[in-house]
Amino acid sequence: MLTRQRKQHILSALQRDGNVVAKALSDELGLSEDTIRRDLRELAAEGLLQRVHGGALPVAAAEADFAGRQQLASGEKVAIGRAAARLVKPGQVVFIDGGTTAVQLARHLPKNLQATVVTHSPSVAVELVSHAGIEVVLVGGRLFKHSMVAVGAAAMAAIARIHADTYFMGVTGVHAEAGLTTGDLEEAEIKRALMAAAAETVVLASSEKLGAASAWVVNPVASASHLLVSPEAPSKALAPLRKAGVAILRSDDGA
Repeated sequence: MLTRQRKQHILSALQRDGNVVAKALSDELGLSEDTIRRDLRELAAEGLLQRVHGGALPVAAAEADFAGRQQLASGEKVAIGRAAARLVKPGQVVFIDGGTTAVQLARHLPKNLQATVVTHSPSVAVELVSHAGIEVVLVGGRLFKHSMVAVGAAAMAAIARIHADTYFMGVTGVHAEAGLTTGDLEEAEIKRALMAAAAETVVLASSEKLGAASAWVVNPVASASHLLVSPEAPSKALAPLRKAGVAILRSDDGA
């Protein structure tokens, strides 16, 4: 089998099964594991999969920059953002992450809501300018332009001094084994700090993030209080996440 054919076989198996195991591919194709691992390395370098111990997972499409992510599952993100906004109660202090779904959450908060929103996303903060009853606390730091969020030591220090009711988290990948992941080391650190500073965490996940993985792990999926998905989220992708211990809310469930 030619290299090109092997790689196409690997990608087809990944799309069909949601993961590939190097040893299983080696046995199936009658090739050495070294050959399969080389193929996986090359496919990962091309951005076509995410290598993990023993094999590979689908790469997170949501690693595109902020403008690019606005085009991904836009209808789902509106539904998830609207449902997440209904979870914010008067008087609460909430963290809202960066990202396009988080912007939808902010956009759908009631104009008469009395609450405090803490965010490291200028995009989220701007959405809340016209909400007279919402106090906005903007966490500063170095602007990570790819995701339009503040990161670094200053942001970490500010987050450590806050206790929030709920953290609405955005990630690029949600996988039962690989966990909650994102595409940048400093972003992962910030997300972990926000989780630690909140009483509960609600992960906002459109369908392209389910079963996918990025390089940097935030925490296991079971560390989240809830995973909020859209009505379009496939049951097949949700089953292993439920088994891993995360409670799932669909945005059509009256959340």
